[in-house]
Amino acid sequence: MTAWQESLFGVLKANGVKLVSYVPDAGHAHLIARAHQDESMRAVALTTEEEGVALACGAALGGTRAVLLMQSSGVGNCINMFSLLASGRFPFLTLVTMRGEWGEFNPWQVPMSKATQTVMEAMGLSVYRVDQADAVVETVDAAARFAFESDQAVAVLLSQRLIGRKQWTSEK
Repeated sequence: MTAWQESLFGVLKANGVKLVSYVPDAGHAHLIARAHQDESMRAVALTTEEEGVALACGAALGGTRAVLLMQSSGVGNCINMFSLLASGRFPFLTLVTMRGEWGEFNPWQVPMSKATQTVMEAMGLSVYRVDQADAVVETVDAAARFAFESDQAVAVLLSQRLIGRKQWTSEK
């Protein structure tokens, strides 16, 4: 865990996020663990990322602020569901850990990584990107305020350089 990861959790708390949905991801492991530990939050594991879009919309209808945690490869699963955000003018915040960049070992991750920002913007989301730890708090706070105070759909891309290059290990 690094200091920015704990600060990021603090930003979500300060912005009133009560529901955290996620598909398990090492890049979000600290946030997921903290959400499960915090009695004021509900952490929900998903089978696929688009469920998190619908869950966030339902939460908004009930007056609850939500965040969807996903990896860039999961963005492709959400494209059709993103239309719900624009149609319903739902506040929506997602934090996306990027793969397919910065020394990636898995070629399967590269195509969606290249398309992530373009796809999200084409579906009407405002997209912010964070490459440096000292910009995490300010960027996510601005994104959360924009989403929840202006009823906007917002994504923050956490670069692979920021989260760290995933290492493939094999047991022998």
